Amino acid sequence: MAKVKHVTSPPNGVKIQVEGDKLIVGDHPIIPFIEGDGIGPEIWKASRLVLDSAVKLAYSGKKRIEWMEVYAGNKAAEIYGNRRRLPGETVTAIKEYSVAINGPLASLREGSGIDLNYQLRHALDLFACIRPVKYFNGLPGNLKNSKKIDIVIISENLEDISEGFEYKAGSKSGKEIINYFNSLNKTSLGYDTSIGIKRISEFGTMRLIKKAIEFAIDNKRESVTITHKSNLTEDSFRNWAYKAAKMFLPDQTITEQELIAKYNGKKPKGMILMKDRLTDKVLQDILLNPEELDVVVAPGVTGNFLATASSTHVGGLGVIPLANLSYSIGLFGPIHRTVEEFEGKDIANPTGMIQAGVMMLEYISWNKAAKLITIALKRSLKSKTVTKDLSRFINGAKSVKCSRFAQEIVRNMN
Repeated sequence: MAKVKHVTSPPNGVKIQVEGDKLIVGDHPIIPFIEGDGIGPEIWKASRLVLDSAVKLAYSGKKRIEWMEVYAGNKAAEIYGNRRRLPGETVTAIKEYSVAINGPLASLREGSGIDLNYQLRHALDLFACIRPVKYFNGLPGNLKNSKKIDIVIISENLEDISEGFEYKAGSKSGKEIINYFNSLNKTSLGYDTSIGIKRISEFGTMRLIKKAIEFAIDNKRESVTITHKSNLTEDSFRNWAYKAAKMFLPDQTITEQELIAKYNGKKPKGMILMKDRLTDKVLQDILLNPEELDVVVAPGVTGNFLATASSTHVGGLGVIPLANLSYSIGLFGPIHRTVEEFEGKDIANPTGMIQAGVMMLEYISWNKAAKLITIALKRSLKSKTVTKDLSRFINGAKSVKCSRFAQEIVRNMN
């Protein structure tokens, strides 16, 4: 890396290389990490113990991740000064090393319009957000059908209201927009109206859908449900989604109409069934018929709502990971926020961060280590040895510290 100030590359590691759509991963890959704000440092410490232990056990010490710390959030502001919460060399490092993991990052303040997570995704063009929501035995399920939840929610990261505009009521720009809107649509909006505009493009939608279908194929999923409000403002999202399936992967996708007309309702093996449902129906299915959902693809804010809603039925946000992906970069982390009120108390739940590490290991094809962690995590949950956020809802559970929970997972790897 050129002009490095505060990032030190491990001397014994090698960069992960990207060749086409394949990663070339050596035995000692360098992977950047960001501790994060709030509870970030403690859940990262716990997660790193689990990840390193799994890799060592899975490959008998022949493979090892060479961790390289890069900075964002409050720690970056302290190190770089001038409130630089996302230094350029952090972005450069993640681009250069292709795979990274981060703890939760805080915005400066609510309503400031400065979301550090969005800035990081935008700087790296991480257009796809992948959030698997799956029930494990031992988790507190709030629904009769919680045990059936095994859904992957894929949403667009860089458009929708993430890159929208708001024109305040009474502002000069707001009045100009209202005048134009009234003349265009023959409406009579008053100047006491606030106008919000969101952006959804054909380019952004089609590359997202392609990524979602490829994920479904790679992970042997059965269907992709296009989630939209086409009865309001998202008809183009639905239409472009079907267009993408036919343009990019016509031999591996089939619509519901084709399923009936050509195959008498029986899906050919290996084909991905493309469905579309209104957002309301998808939310209802999460509650009542989660088995109807497999891979769910949605605009940005809709994906956020679906992930949050479904997570409450498999243990909460503390157990859900995410992957933010571009064509050549993978950035992994927990779905939850910084939870400052738990900071430094060693009581936070590291499961979301640990499962993000599992996704990262699978991304680099270190599947043996990833499987070890998943099995050990299931054993820990089954034994009811969990952190405080989960123990409150599990009869007979033993509440342990964040660090102790990580040690329990490592013990259960053997």
